[in-house]
Amino acid sequence: MTHIAVFADPPRPGLAFPELAESSPLSESEAADLYAATLKDTFVAVRRSGGDLLVNYRPDDLLADEFVGDESAEAEVRALAADALDSTEEVRFEVQVGSSFSARAGNTVTHLLGEEGVSSVAVVPGTAPFLTRQEIDSAAMKIRRNAVVLGPSERGRVYFAGFADTIDFEDAYATPEIETLARRATDAGHEVGFLSAKTCIGTVEDLCSLVSLVNARTEAGRVVPEHTATLFDEWGLRVEEGADGPELTRE
Repeated sequence: MTHIAVFADPPRPGLAFPELAESSPLSESEAADLYAATLKDTFVAVRRSGGDLLVNYRPDDLLADEFVGDESAEAEVRALAADALDSTEEVRFEVQVGSSFSARAGNTVTHLLGEEGVSSVAVVPGTAPFLTRQEIDSAAMKIRRNAVVLGPSERGRVYFAGFADTIDFEDAYATPEIETLARRATDAGHEVGFLSAKTCIGTVEDLCSLVSLVNARTEAGRVVPEHTATLFDEWGLRVEEGADGPELTRE
């Protein structure tokens, strides 16, 4: 059974999706709400899968002073999980340790594989709301045949990185993440498997892609990530042709 480590920040304005507040119709507060929604959809997908959910949160002492709130980061992340899930009794919460994302991911994977003896671990940023139960279970099957399984996203990023064995994690998430991780895996003598590509939110272009897909699937009566789709509908987000190509608008 794969342990799915969802790496979560507290959903605070200015910290969550900062680029969206600068280049999209969303405010800093709305960008934080969107981040919270994508995390909740990820929690739900993992809980419905055959994997074990580990919420790996970034504590306040690893955040810039301007992003430290009155409530602790742990409390905020726990509240998100409680809001998304029927019960958090079987959810594990652990603090992130390390000075960079690569270090924090490496510490989590190495500890779980080496010291707790789990069979496989996946690192998930929680910003790709179309990561589904089926995708997670498919990844678990692939990890039985490949020591490393990667889920590609736009601009060389990854929305999923699964490991049945360790790699050299120093700067392993250096851009482009998928190339760096694949190279580290092959350097360690591992086979690498791949999942289908999915949109991972970071820029307004990513958000345009996601809004279009959510709206199309809603129109067709297909399954969509509930919390993310609800926000898009409340905000009236649409993609229209602008002077320089497709652009995000609000009704």
